[in-house]
Amino acid sequence: MTHTPIFEQLTQLIEGYRHEHGARPQKILIGYKAYYDLMGNPDFAIEVTDSALNPNKRKYKKIKIKVTKDDYQLELE
Repeated sequence: MTHTPIFEQLTQLIEGYRHEHGARPQKILIGYKAYYDLMGNPDFAIEVTDSALNPNKRKYKKIKIKVTKDDYQLELE
């Protein structure tokens, strides 16, 4: 089972944000089900789990991750 669609969507959101704003976003808001799907992607999972021991301080591409109660929320701030 691959989880590339949500991973590709996240990558496109980050690149679009960088292109539009000229800087990387401060925070990624990820719904808990989307986070579960993303953790199925080895590239995402390794980077996130290696970023911090505390799950509340994890990052992806040096951007803070906030897991939300929404199922598949995927937003940048």
